[in-house]
Amino acid sequence: MPKASMKTIKRRIKSVGSTLQITKAMEMVASSKLRRAKHRAEALRPYFEAHADMLSDIAASKTDFSTVFTAKREIKNRLFIVIAGDRELAGGFNSNVLRLVANYEKEQGSSVPAKIIAIGKRTVDYFRKKEREIIAEYPHFCENIKPGRCADIAGIVTDMFKAGEVDEVLLVYTSYISALRQEPTLIKLLPFDVNNKPRITVGREKQEDDSIKKQEDINYDPTPEAVFDRIIPKMFLSMISCACIDSFASEQSARRNAMESASDNASDMIDKLSLQYNRARQEKITNEINEIVGGANAIS
Repeated sequence: MPKASMKTIKRRIKSVGSTLQITKAMEMVASSKLRRAKHRAEALRPYFEAHADMLSDIAASKTDFSTVFTAKREIKNRLFIVIAGDRELAGGFNSNVLRLVANYEKEQGSSVPAKIIAIGKRTVDYFRKKEREIIAEYPHFCENIKPGRCADIAGIVTDMFKAGEVDEVLLVYTSYISALRQEPTLIKLLPFDVNNKPRITVGREKQEDDSIKKQEDINYDPTPEAVFDRIIPKMFLSMISCACIDSFASEQSARRNAMESASDNASDMIDKLSLQYNRARQEKITNEINEIVGGANAIS
């Protein structure tokens, strides 16, 4: 094999080795971010669940309970809160959650106008390209999430629903189940279903009992409906926070898995190229020996 081919192989080995260093570094960074995100989600989840339980208890306090947030309407306008990532190199993480929105619209009827609250740069880019109506954009949001900005989103959602600008509000994100399992998830936020309270399932392989525990009679002042309407924006704040952290954990887990696979593939490629290089080198040495021996025989 010509000497130039050996140089080409050596150059490819060096190039793949540089890629391997990058993928290994990205894998380690994703693992570190994943641990922090899981701890944050586990710390925030009880706060959200307390709100969800309280709302369910308030709704169960009277048989004729009804507020603007629980009343069902004809769906003429729909609002999606869509959470995806800010970067690529995470396998199918971004495409899976965006595909879930498209599938839901197809199933429910794409003729219903939909507004979008886009969280994550990839979400913003995707819906801009589709020329959809984006009413709020939050790129680079989930990694350094701020409660005040989540409160802004919760305020937008509740104000639009109360004003009748939208008749259905859906939260779409990726739920972290385990290191190898992340599921695109769609939750209906409004109208609020008192019999099916929303859940955040980060890190849970098995679902816990969702039955509402019987509580002693509680008096709500001025009315259960007024208390419910006051609490529901707080629940949306905590739920959006949980969903963002859950989605971020899923993104880091997907990226870690993708980078681990890329690192393994790079290592395999280096092994194959090294074997190819060694064979070419051995062939070159053998040819040189044959030339020396042939020259010596010709002289003698």
